Amino acid sequence: MGMIIGDGLRLTAAGAILGAVGALALTRLVASQLYGVEPYDPATFLIVTAALGIVSLLAACIPAIHAVRIDPLTALRYE
Repeated sequence: MGMIIGDGLRLTAAGAILGAVGALALTRLVASQLYGVEPYDPATFLIVTAALGIVSLLAACIPAIHAVRIDPLTALRYE
């Protein structure tokens, strides 16, 4: 179960890092198009990253629970 959840969270962490770098690079464009938005709002970055982490954890738990419940021989048998 830990392996499946760990794989999902590693992919999420990589995506969150790449997304944060991309978002920081595009903040000037967003700030010029929206009124009253701070270009470097750390609360927004943290809240979005936390929400992404929670959703990905839940999304990784569903297949992990299914994998734990299935018999290994049944999973390995190809039909």
